[in-house]
Amino acid sequence: MDDVRTLVVIGAGTMGHGIAQVGATAGLEVTLVDVVPGAAERALGKIRENLSGGVARGKIGAREAEEAFGRLRAATEVPAGDGGEVDVLIEAVPEDLGLKQRIVGSLGRPETKLIASNTSSLSVAAIASASATPGRVVGMHFFNPVHVMKLVEIVRHAGVEEEAVELAVRLARAFGKTPIVVNDSPGFASSRLGVLLGLEAIRMLEAGVASAEDIDTAMKLGYGHPMGPLELGDHVGLDVRLAIAEHLAKEIGPQFEPPRLLREKVAEGKLGKKTGEGFFRW
Repeated sequence: MDDVRTLVVIGAGTMGHGIAQVGATAGLEVTLVDVVPGAAERALGKIRENLSGGVARGKIGAREAEEAFGRLRAATEVPAGDGGEVDVLIEAVPEDLGLKQRIVGSLGRPETKLIASNTSSLSVAAIASASATPGRVVGMHFFNPVHVMKLVEIVRHAGVEEEAVELAVRLARAFGKTPIVVNDSPGFASSRLGVLLGLEAIRMLEAGVASAEDIDTAMKLGYGHPMGPLELGDHVGLDVRLAIAEHLAKEIGPQFEPPRLLREKVAEGKLGKKTGEGFFRW
């Protein structure tokens, strides 16, 4: 992209380092920022593992992978001063409105063309309201794992500038993704539909309708889903799924009220793949 050369990603967790990886692979100079000392460096190690795995599977050439990794930098704060211009900023911090507002509110830079929030359910208008340039703020909802999943949900709020939406769409395509544009609404399109399906699958398991394996197989073989709703919940993280469900229940209605079984799993620390057990063992 001729008009975008530099990208800063804030938050070096699963989503953040995935966004940094696709940005570097697309040819951008990427700085991955995390306030926790060593977190960004550890995330770069995971990116190197992902790139090496891609080379082994023939998804990316060895030289291309090495060049992409060479475009990555780790930091504990957003670059500043001479040479610190940033074309695009993407925050990928935890799904907490106050935290996202504080991050976005601290990113007032006249040269920055786009500020994007990787949120799966929060109000983008509320996040943008904290910015000195709210018209340049959009939602860019990536999916996990970022380097594999093809969808990016571009979320537009009432005060957004059309140029920012168009740039977000072009950026997603440069990352090798398929963008969809949705209006700012609780859960957008993907989370609203996906969470509802996942919650009903949990209710079915809770009621003894079928095993977790058979519920997921029904959706994979009967409806062509690449992954069943319970397995997907384990990948996303059951704590994340619970937080989103609680938010949507408040904003939309009781159909999103979290099932007892989901609350129990989270209370027991069985959060899915990241803890080794959720609805399945990993």
